[in-house]
Amino acid sequence: MVREVSVSLLNLIENPRVASTPTILVGVDLGAPNFDGQLEELALLAQTAGMTPVARVTCKRRAPDAALFIGSGKADEIKLLATQLGAKEVLFDQSLSPGQQRNLERHLELPVNDRTFLILDIFAQRARSHEGKLQVELARLQYLSTRLVRRWSHLERQSGGIGMRGGPGEAQIELDRRMIGETIKRTKERLGKVKRQRQTQRRQRERRDAFNISLIGYTNAGKSTLFNALVKARAYAADQLFATLDTTTRQLYLGETGRSVSLSDTVGFIRDLPHGLVDAFQATLQEAIDADLLLHVIDAANPNYVEQIEQVQRVLKEIGADSIPQLLVFNKVDALDADHQPSRWEDEFEIEGMQTPRIFVSARESTGIPLLRQRLARIASKPEQTAPEATLAPENFGDEI
Repeated sequence: MVREVSVSLLNLIENPRVASTPTILVGVDLGAPNFDGQLEELALLAQTAGMTPVARVTCKRRAPDAALFIGSGKADEIKLLATQLGAKEVLFDQSLSPGQQRNLERHLELPVNDRTFLILDIFAQRARSHEGKLQVELARLQYLSTRLVRRWSHLERQSGGIGMRGGPGEAQIELDRRMIGETIKRTKERLGKVKRQRQTQRRQRERRDAFNISLIGYTNAGKSTLFNALVKARAYAADQLFATLDTTTRQLYLGETGRSVSLSDTVGFIRDLPHGLVDAFQATLQEAIDADLLLHVIDAANPNYVEQIEQVQRVLKEIGADSIPQLLVFNKVDALDADHQPSRWEDEFEIEGMQTPRIFVSARESTGIPLLRQRLARIASKPEQTAPEATLAPENFGDEI
């Protein structure tokens, strides 16, 4: 019996959804400064996961409705819209509580998921390495463990009489909860082993006096393309969110210093990154924590690049890497119009009140790559000096800075 339950739960964890699922996107403006009124990022995430957005619904509330998050009136509107458009799923841009998710599914008579589940789903589809798959499994198990009731509502039984107790699928839920708890424990043990192996590899690099550089940045900023341009690697790179999930490390030879440095491409960050993923991906993000320098790659052509920088800084604080020196790499200058082309290719940019060195490049066109290599050579030869030799005016990037 327990074995059959295990198979059913593993199917929930491992099987991706059917491609091109017609989906309604829902966003609720609760007064947060980063509310995406157009749901652009959610739409990109949905498409990455294999959904086809057929409608976008937004509303404004002072606080989420305790039962349905959006209130019964808006829920009725979404249900009618889903019927008219043939939608098969509803996706929220905010995180839903298990109770809200269950109530919405009963009201809408459709599967309902949130941003957290969507990101976990994408990670499950994209993870390739043994470590990455373990991390995704752990995060999804932790997420699923709080939502068992809705998975087994079909087992609800009637009970009554004095001393009678029961609920929806009570015995089934208890079996699954115990099974998930045991699986989480085993997965954590396996991840701990992987983490110890990484620590051994890092100690070996330290004994070789290696200088470690990690590429970080918002997802789809062009980290993997820059990584390939610097080390002539063939890491997967695509114009989509979370194209790279597994850390890749290569040696970068800097002829100006006559030495090589270690360069790692890490997973991209995103707004409202699920805390479960931050914890589960601790082993991967450890590359950023232990780096001597962070190459913070930024999509210069994205109008929301300032907010994306803030989101990356927030995650760096969560993993304890906010004190590591950074070099900002404003990528994709080839996508800028003539009025916003940089007048200087090196300067400084203010982050949280501190001037941080910045270089403009186009990883796709290899523009600015030689200049970036020269800067890295200077930093690697003098690790304690990461600031520009001379302070340059930052007002050189169109009218936006």
